[in-house]
Amino acid sequence: MDLFAVIYLLVGSTFGLILRLFIKYIFRRNKILYFNKYLIVNVLSSLFLGFFIALNFNNKNLFLFFSVGFLGCFSTFSSFIYQLFNLIQTRKYISFFLYYFEVLILSSLFFSLGYYIKLIIRS
Repeated sequence: MDLFAVIYLLVGSTFGLILRLFIKYIFRRNKILYFNKYLIVNVLSSLFLGFFIALNFNNKNLFLFFSVGFLGCFSTFSSFIYQLFNLIQTRKYISFFLYYFEVLILSSLFFSLGYYIKLIIRS
């Protein structure tokens, strides 16, 4: 990997982290409505990835910046796993399965939505 690829990756991951922390901060301050901030971030990440894949860029640096760097730090796979672990530890097995399938199904649906939105826009 060359130096420019590493720079693209680092810059993308920095922006992804900043946006994730911003979203977590916004939804932490909202006391009226409860939103699972990890689910929101993962679903948005899937939507953005689907849209980006539909763009079909061949530029390696852009792929590193957005898909690997930005979306890699924006999505919260480790937080998802930690939430699942907490649900198992507290013996909330039904919540565990519901949360697991909720994230997988919604992330898959929003990835597809992002992909097809771009295809519709291109037409």
